[in-house]
Amino acid sequence: MKDQGDPIVRIAAALERLSPPPQQTDWLAHAAYVWTGDGARGVERLEAPALALLKGIDRQKASVTANIRRLAQGSPAHDMLLWGARGMGKSALLRAAVASAQAEIPGTLALVQVGADALPTLVRLFAELAAADRRFLVFIDDLGFGAGDTAGPRQLRSWLDGGVEARPGNVRLAVTSNRRAILTRESSEQSDPLNPRDELDDQLALADRFGMALGFHVCSQDEYLAIIRGYADQYGLDWDESEALEWSRRRGARSGRVAWHFITELAGRTGKPL
Repeated sequence: MKDQGDPIVRIAAALERLSPPPQQTDWLAHAAYVWTGDGARGVERLEAPALALLKGIDRQKASVTANIRRLAQGSPAHDMLLWGARGMGKSALLRAAVASAQAEIPGTLALVQVGADALPTLVRLFAELAAADRRFLVFIDDLGFGAGDTAGPRQLRSWLDGGVEARPGNVRLAVTSNRRAILTRESSEQSDPLNPRDELDDQLALADRFGMALGFHVCSQDEYLAIIRGYADQYGLDWDESEALEWSRRRGARSGRVAWHFITELAGRTGKPL
């Protein structure tokens, strides 16, 4: 037994008393959480647009909302990969669908957002969520693996396909990515003269592990204007179609995000809150 009179022992004991005890997350208290890798931060209110305001993605909206509602009900539900064009509402749709399910069936479902830098700690997160009497949608936004990253895709396959570190039954994964393959595509992937598609096929096989994979594509001019019209009607804003089109031309894109930036500009001019 160490001598308690030893200065080193006394200093160590004092530091231990000063160290705050690790905080236990109450996984039943909040609508959403942010997982940092060291623990979770509760989010009192989930910020999400109304589902009716998400235009031009009707098929994707129907599939995602139905799947998330099943999860909230405790029914079988899919892991989801939402891939495609930037700014077309992938993450907004996930948040809106979760908020809708929470309003319909209160208390049964929470959203847990995980940053890409916290992916190695997902096993710890899964262990905590498995012990909670609630369902969870673990949301990984804008995921992408570099060409030399083999550990990340291997872990993702394990989480989705029932490996020893698979996500528990009360948890589903929702991933957004700009690519269906998730991994970075290099021009050299076609350089093997024997099996030029092997690498690409392997990348796409990762996407195939998701029970639901939905593509989001650049919207048409009519869809872009419909998005603006929906927002403008919601917030009581006057707008001009030609100005809305010029706004998109200056940004080189038509998308839900570009439409929202235009609405923000209109609201700022008139001093109307959003």
